[in-house]
Amino acid sequence: MILILTVHHQHLDDPTKTVMAVVRTHFENNNEVGVFAKLTNSYCLVGVGRSANFFSTFEAELDVIPVVSSTIGGSRIVGRLTAGNRHGLLVPNSTTDQELQQVRNSLPDSVKIQRLDERLSALGNVIVCNDYVALVRSLASLSSVKSLFFV
Repeated sequence: MILILTVHHQHLDDPTKTVMAVVRTHFENNNEVGVFAKLTNSYCLVGVGRSANFFSTFEAELDVIPVVSSTIGGSRIVGRLTAGNRHGLLVPNSTTDQELQQVRNSLPDSVKIQRLDERLSALGNVIVCNDYVALVRSLASLSSVKSLFFV
């Protein structure tokens, strides 16, 4: 059960070119990397694990953005529970004040963090987004959809 993490590096011969590096890793023998990590162009959120290997793989490859190890609502499945892009991060209502503060203190000031009062707590399953567009499950509340404009 090996996962593939892709990262961009500058080409050595031509600095205007970008090449893709492939790194293999796993989260405690689980092959669902997206469940345990949220990666954007400005930060990476990684679920707390018993093994430091998963976290250190991200940290070694993503040396230009912060890699934050955390739980969300006491859970390690941070990729499934959050939605975000380089501008913001949405976390579910189950996120504790301590978790919210720890993540807020670890991310760049330019990243807005908002806790949603949404009955659907697996935001990573309900919202998919990049820096320009968001697709939201039709059962999501109107207030949650509106909050996407402010993050």
